[in-house]
Amino acid sequence: MMHAPDGTAYERFGTPGAPPVILIHGLGLNRAVWQWMTPALGDGYDVVAFDLYGHGQSPAPPARPSLSLFSRQVAGVLDSCGMTRATIIGFSLGGMICRRFAQDQPARTRGLVILNSPHRRTGDAQAAILKRVEQAARDGPQATVEAALARWFTEDFRARNGEMMDLVRRWVLANDRDIYPTIYRVLADGIEEIVAPRPPLTLPVLAITGDEDYGNGPEMTHAIVDDVEDGEALILRGLRHMALAEDPAAVNGPVRAFLDRIHQS
Repeated sequence: MMHAPDGTAYERFGTPGAPPVILIHGLGLNRAVWQWMTPALGDGYDVVAFDLYGHGQSPAPPARPSLSLFSRQVAGVLDSCGMTRATIIGFSLGGMICRRFAQDQPARTRGLVILNSPHRRTGDAQAAILKRVEQAARDGPQATVEAALARWFTEDFRARNGEMMDLVRRWVLANDRDIYPTIYRVLADGIEEIVAPRPPLTLPVLAITGDEDYGNGPEMTHAIVDDVEDGEALILRGLRHMALAEDPAAVNGPVRAFLDRIHQS
Protein backbone atom coordinates (compact mmCIF):
# COMPACT_ATOMS: atom_id res chain seq x y z
CA MET A 1 0.00 0.00 0.00
CA MET A 2 1.11 3.53 -0.80
CA HIS A 3 -0.20 6.99 0.04
CA ALA A 4 -0.68 10.07 -2.12
CA PRO A 5 0.34 13.44 -0.63
CA ASP A 6 -3.24 14.01 0.58
CA GLY A 7 -3.18 10.70 2.45
CA THR A 8 -5.18 8.70 -0.10
CA ALA A 9 -4.35 5.00 0.27
CA TYR A 10 -3.77 3.13 -2.97
CA GLU A 11 -2.30 -0.06 -4.41
CA ARG A 12 -0.73 -0.61 -7.79
CA PHE A 13 -1.01 -3.82 -9.78
CA GLY A 14 0.00 -5.21 -13.12
CA THR A 15 2.51 -4.07 -15.71
CA PRO A 16 4.62 -0.94 -15.03
CA GLY A 17 4.67 1.40 -18.00
CA ALA A 18 1.58 -0.19 -19.57
CA PRO A 19 -1.59 1.83 -20.26
CA PRO A 20 -2.87 3.23 -16.94
CA VAL A 21 -6.21 2.18 -15.45
CA ILE A 22 -7.72 3.71 -12.29
CA LEU A 23 -10.35 1.83 -10.26
CA ILE A 24 -12.94 3.71 -8.15
CA HIS A 25 -15.07 1.69 -5.71
CA GLY A 26 -18.62 2.38 -4.55
CA LEU A 27 -20.19 3.84 -1.43
CA GLY A 28 -19.34 2.10 1.82
CA LEU A 29 -16.78 -0.22 0.24
CA ASN A 30 -13.03 0.12 -0.30
CA ARG A 31 -10.34 -0.71 -2.83
CA ALA A 32 -10.49 -4.42 -1.88
CA VAL A 33 -13.72 -4.73 -3.88
CA TRP A 34 -11.52 -4.85 -6.98
CA GLN A 35 -9.93 -8.15 -5.92
CA TRP A 36 -12.28 -9.87 -8.37
CA MET A 37 -11.15 -7.73 -11.32
CA THR A 38 -7.46 -6.93 -10.94
CA PRO A 39 -6.25 -10.44 -11.92
CA ALA A 40 -7.97 -10.01 -15.29
CA LEU A 41 -6.34 -6.62 -15.97
CA GLY A 42 -2.85 -6.93 -14.52
CA ASP A 43 -1.24 -8.52 -17.58
CA GLY A 44 -0.96 -5.57 -19.92
CA TYR A 45 -2.22 -2.67 -17.80
CA ASP A 46 -0.82 -0.50 -15.01
CA VAL A 47 -3.73 -0.67 -12.56
CA VAL A 48 -4.30 1.52 -9.49
CA ALA A 49 -7.05 0.93 -6.93
CA PHE A 50 -7.53 3.52 -4.19
CA ASP A 51 -9.78 4.23 -1.22
CA LEU A 52 -12.13 7.17 -1.54
CA TYR A 53 -11.99 9.78 1.21
CA GLY A 54 -13.82 8.47 4.25
CA HIS A 55 -13.36 4.84 3.21
CA GLY A 56 -10.83 2.11 3.88
CA GLN A 57 -7.44 3.52 4.83
CA SER A 58 -7.87 6.97 3.30
CA PRO A 59 -8.49 10.02 5.51
CA ALA A 60 -11.81 11.75 6.08
CA PRO A 61 -12.97 14.11 3.33
CA PRO A 62 -10.99 17.38 3.58
CA ALA A 63 -14.09 19.36 2.58
CA ARG A 64 -17.81 18.75 2.16
CA PRO A 65 -18.16 15.55 0.11
CA SER A 66 -19.11 16.13 -3.52
CA LEU A 67 -18.43 14.60 -6.91
CA SER A 68 -16.02 17.45 -7.59
CA LEU A 69 -14.07 16.72 -4.40
CA PHE A 70 -13.72 13.07 -5.37
CA SER A 71 -12.78 14.07 -8.92
CA ARG A 72 -9.90 16.09 -7.50
CA GLN A 73 -8.91 13.05 -5.44
CA VAL A 74 -8.67 11.01 -8.65
CA ALA A 75 -6.43 13.69 -10.19
CA GLY A 76 -4.21 13.52 -7.11
CA VAL A 77 -3.88 9.75 -7.48
CA LEU A 78 -2.82 10.14 -11.12
CA ASP A 79 -0.28 12.78 -10.12
CA SER A 80 1.09 10.60 -7.33
CA CYS A 81 1.54 7.70 -9.76
CA GLY A 82 3.12 9.88 -12.46
CA MET A 83 0.23 9.23 -14.85
CA THR A 84 -0.83 11.96 -17.26
CA ARG A 85 -3.87 10.09 -18.65
CA ALA A 86 -5.81 6.97 -17.75
CA THR A 87 -8.89 4.91 -18.41
CA ILE A 88 -11.15 5.22 -15.37
CA ILE A 89 -13.33 2.33 -14.16
CA GLY A 90 -15.96 3.25 -11.60
CA PHE A 91 -18.49 1.12 -9.75
CA SER A 92 -21.77 2.66 -8.50
CA LEU A 93 -20.77 5.96 -6.81
CA GLY A 94 -17.40 5.42 -8.49
CA GLY A 95 -19.17 5.47 -11.84
CA MET A 96 -20.59 8.88 -10.99
CA ILE A 97 -17.14 10.10 -9.95
CA CYS A 98 -15.48 8.93 -13.15
CA ARG A 99 -18.08 10.82 -15.21
CA ARG A 100 -17.41 13.95 -13.15
CA PHE A 101 -13.66 13.44 -13.68
CA ALA A 102 -14.12 13.10 -17.45
CA GLN A 103 -16.00 16.41 -17.46
CA ASP A 104 -13.39 18.10 -15.27
CA GLN A 105 -10.29 16.56 -16.86
CA PRO A 106 -11.09 15.46 -20.43
CA ALA A 107 -7.45 15.58 -21.49
CA ARG A 108 -6.54 13.12 -18.71
CA THR A 109 -9.31 10.62 -19.49
CA ARG A 110 -8.67 7.94 -22.15
CA GLY A 111 -11.95 6.13 -21.65
CA LEU A 112 -14.57 5.21 -19.06
CA VAL A 113 -16.01 1.94 -17.80
CA ILE A 114 -19.14 2.61 -15.73
CA LEU A 115 -20.38 -0.33 -13.69
CA ASN A 116 -23.85 -0.49 -12.08
CA SER A 117 -24.12 3.25 -11.73
CA PRO A 118 -27.18 5.51 -11.61
CA HIS A 119 -28.62 8.02 -14.01
CA ARG A 120 -31.58 10.30 -13.33
CA ARG A 121 -34.06 8.52 -11.01
CA THR A 122 -37.83 8.46 -10.92
CA GLY A 123 -39.49 10.41 -8.12
CA ASP A 124 -40.20 7.23 -6.17
CA ALA A 125 -36.63 5.96 -6.56
CA GLN A 126 -35.21 9.30 -5.45
CA ALA A 127 -37.48 9.32 -2.41
CA ALA A 128 -36.36 5.79 -1.54
CA ILE A 129 -32.64 6.60 -1.63
CA LEU A 130 -33.16 9.79 0.38
CA LYS A 131 -34.95 7.69 3.00
CA ARG A 132 -31.91 5.41 3.19
CA VAL A 133 -29.65 8.44 3.62
CA GLU A 134 -31.82 9.56 6.55
CA GLN A 135 -31.70 6.06 8.07
CA ALA A 136 -27.91 6.01 7.82
CA ALA A 137 -27.64 9.49 9.36
CA ARG A 138 -29.88 8.51 12.25
CA ASP A 139 -28.73 4.95 12.96
CA GLY A 140 -25.41 4.41 11.17
CA PRO A 141 -24.42 2.00 8.37
CA GLN A 142 -25.98 -0.96 10.20
CA ALA A 143 -29.41 0.51 9.49
CA THR A 144 -29.12 -0.11 5.75
CA VAL A 145 -26.57 -2.89 5.27
CA GLU A 146 -28.88 -5.92 5.25
CA ALA A 147 -31.23 -4.35 2.72
CA ALA A 148 -28.17 -3.40 0.68
CA LEU A 149 -26.94 -6.99 0.56
CA ALA A 150 -30.35 -8.06 -0.72
CA ARG A 151 -30.20 -5.43 -3.48
CA TRP A 152 -26.59 -6.18 -4.33
CA PHE A 153 -26.61 -9.99 -4.65
CA THR A 154 -29.13 -12.50 -5.96
CA GLU A 155 -30.95 -14.57 -3.35
CA ASP A 156 -29.36 -17.90 -4.34
CA PHE A 157 -25.88 -16.41 -4.33
CA ARG A 158 -26.37 -14.91 -0.87
CA ALA A 159 -27.52 -18.27 0.47
CA ARG A 160 -24.48 -20.09 -0.94
CA ASN A 161 -21.81 -17.49 -0.14
CA GLY A 162 -22.11 -16.56 3.50
CA GLU A 163 -18.41 -15.75 3.82
CA MET A 164 -18.61 -13.15 1.07
CA MET A 165 -21.73 -11.67 2.66
CA ASP A 166 -19.83 -11.40 5.95
CA LEU A 167 -16.90 -9.74 4.18
CA VAL A 168 -19.01 -7.12 2.43
CA ARG A 169 -21.03 -6.54 5.60
CA ARG A 170 -17.80 -5.87 7.53
CA TRP A 171 -16.68 -3.39 4.89
CA VAL A 172 -19.90 -1.41 5.18
CA LEU A 173 -20.05 -1.53 8.98
CA ALA A 174 -16.46 -0.25 9.21
CA ASN A 175 -17.56 3.15 7.90
CA ASP A 176 -17.62 6.12 10.25
CA ARG A 177 -21.26 6.73 11.14
CA ASP A 178 -20.84 10.50 10.91
CA ILE A 179 -19.03 10.55 7.56
CA TYR A 180 -20.93 7.76 5.81
CA PRO A 181 -24.27 9.59 5.39
CA THR A 182 -22.56 12.71 4.06
CA ILE A 183 -21.08 10.64 1.23
CA TYR A 184 -24.32 8.69 0.80
CA ARG A 185 -25.97 12.04 0.03
CA VAL A 186 -23.54 12.54 -2.86
CA LEU A 187 -24.83 9.29 -4.35
CA ALA A 188 -28.39 10.54 -3.87
CA ASP A 189 -28.01 14.16 -4.97
CA GLY A 190 -25.11 14.27 -7.42
CA ILE A 191 -26.86 12.94 -10.50
CA GLU A 192 -27.92 16.21 -12.11
CA GLU A 193 -24.39 17.51 -12.49
CA ILE A 194 -23.35 14.51 -14.64
CA VAL A 195 -26.54 14.02 -16.69
CA ALA A 196 -26.44 15.35 -20.27
CA PRO A 197 -23.03 17.05 -19.93
CA ARG A 198 -22.37 20.03 -22.19
CA PRO A 199 -20.28 19.64 -24.18
CA PRO A 200 -21.03 15.90 -24.39
CA LEU A 201 -18.28 13.45 -23.57
CA THR A 202 -16.53 12.28 -26.74
CA LEU A 203 -14.34 9.53 -25.29
CA PRO A 204 -15.08 5.77 -25.49
CA VAL A 205 -17.50 4.62 -22.77
CA LEU A 206 -18.63 1.15 -21.75
CA ALA A 207 -21.55 1.00 -19.30
CA ILE A 208 -22.57 -2.31 -17.70
CA THR A 209 -25.33 -3.30 -15.31
CA GLY A 210 -27.38 -6.34 -14.37
CA ASP A 211 -30.99 -6.79 -15.39
CA GLU A 212 -31.83 -7.30 -11.69
CA ASP A 213 -29.98 -4.20 -10.46
CA TYR A 214 -33.19 -2.41 -9.65
CA GLY A 215 -31.57 0.81 -8.44
CA ASN A 216 -29.15 1.12 -11.37
CA GLY A 217 -30.94 -0.84 -14.05
CA PRO A 218 -30.89 -1.21 -17.82
CA GLU A 219 -32.82 1.99 -18.55
CA MET A 220 -30.26 4.00 -16.61
CA THR A 221 -27.34 2.29 -18.30
CA HIS A 222 -28.77 2.98 -21.75
CA ALA A 223 -29.36 6.60 -20.71
CA ILE A 224 -25.73 6.91 -19.61
CA VAL A 225 -24.43 5.87 -23.04
CA ASP A 226 -27.00 8.10 -24.77
CA ASP A 227 -25.26 11.04 -23.06
CA VAL A 228 -21.95 10.36 -24.84
CA GLU A 229 -20.88 10.22 -28.46
CA ASP A 230 -19.04 6.90 -28.31
CA GLY A 231 -20.83 4.71 -25.81
CA GLU A 232 -21.96 1.11 -25.59
CA ALA A 233 -24.21 -0.56 -23.04
CA LEU A 234 -24.11 -4.15 -21.82
CA ILE A 235 -26.88 -5.71 -19.71
CA LEU A 236 -25.97 -8.88 -17.82
CA ARG A 237 -28.78 -11.36 -17.28
CA GLY A 238 -29.61 -12.66 -13.82
CA LEU A 239 -27.25 -10.34 -11.92
CA ARG A 240 -27.72 -7.50 -9.46
CA HIS A 241 -25.61 -4.61 -8.21
CA MET A 242 -22.44 -6.50 -7.20
CA ALA A 243 -22.09 -8.41 -10.45
CA LEU A 244 -18.34 -7.81 -10.36
CA ALA A 245 -18.15 -10.05 -7.26
CA GLU A 246 -20.99 -12.48 -7.98
CA ASP A 247 -19.87 -13.33 -11.53
CA PRO A 248 -16.46 -11.78 -12.19
CA ALA A 249 -16.02 -13.43 -15.58
CA ALA A 250 -19.24 -11.87 -16.89
CA VAL A 251 -17.87 -8.41 -16.08
CA ASN A 252 -14.15 -8.87 -16.61
CA GLY A 253 -14.37 -10.32 -20.11
CA PRO A 254 -16.18 -7.34 -21.64
CA VAL A 255 -14.12 -4.85 -19.64
CA ARG A 256 -10.83 -6.39 -20.79
CA ALA A 257 -12.04 -6.51 -24.40
CA PHE A 258 -13.03 -2.84 -24.22
CA LEU A 259 -9.66 -1.82 -22.79
CA ASP A 260 -7.78 -3.81 -25.41
CA ARG A 261 -9.86 -2.28 -28.20
CA ILE A 262 -9.46 1.36 -27.19
CA HIS A 263 -5.75 0.98 -26.54
CA GLN A 264 -5.10 -0.73 -29.86
CA SER A 265 -7.00 1.89 -31.86
